[in-house]
Amino acid sequence: MTFFHFGNCVALAYVPYVIVYKCSGLAEYSAFWKCVQAGVAYMLTQLCKMMILATFFPPSDLPEETFDIVGEFLKCTVDFADLVGLHFVMSKVAGKGQLKFMIAGMGWATAELVMTRFLPLWVGARGIEFDWKYIQMSFDSNVSLMQHIATATLVWLYNRHDLHKSLVSVVAILLVLSSYRPVIVEVLIHAVGLGTWTVLLAKLLFTSSVGLIALRLYVSLSLEVNSYY
Repeated sequence: MTFFHFGNCVALAYVPYVIVYKCSGLAEYSAFWKCVQAGVAYMLTQLCKMMILATFFPPSDLPEETFDIVGEFLKCTVDFADLVGLHFVMSKVAGKGQLKFMIAGMGWATAELVMTRFLPLWVGARGIEFDWKYIQMSFDSNVSLMQHIATATLVWLYNRHDLHKSLVSVVAILLVLSSYRPVIVEVLIHAVGLGTWTVLLAKLLFTSSVGLIALRLYVSLSLEVNSYY
């Protein structure tokens, strides 16, 4: 039973990444090592964020059960470094737009999966007792994959000079919302009292909405460019 539970968690967490890599065309371009480079950029970005947080945002003196919304908001502001990191990765990738943001988003999400969820799944999911939180963690990793690809797409769109000015503000708003998503989720948990599955569903709905809008903008821009030529 323990092995079965662990196998399910690993399959739910990692198999969607393999499917996206195979079906998105990245395998055809032999983009594996470029995704690895994007993952290294993710780790360097997180290191810089940790240094900034330790220097400018020391731990709060509030009790642990108290939600420090101002502190969490300021900490999420540091997540804008992820946008810079994604832009840096895409600037180093030669190819069309889809290849750029797919490599950046895929490498970013995979590195986050390995760095933040590998050990909890390896240690916790192999425990004697079954716990739904590891299933939730696996589903959450899939939502993160969607979120990182959508964010990379928005970063790519924002830096396009041929994007309509009326849409630049839409892209900017979505990037801001994506960066502050963690604090928005925390507010919902503490203010509304959402359960873990409800929070996961809220993340999925938010990420799906952002992803669909990003996809719509990308398709519109691609059709416009193709019609121009």
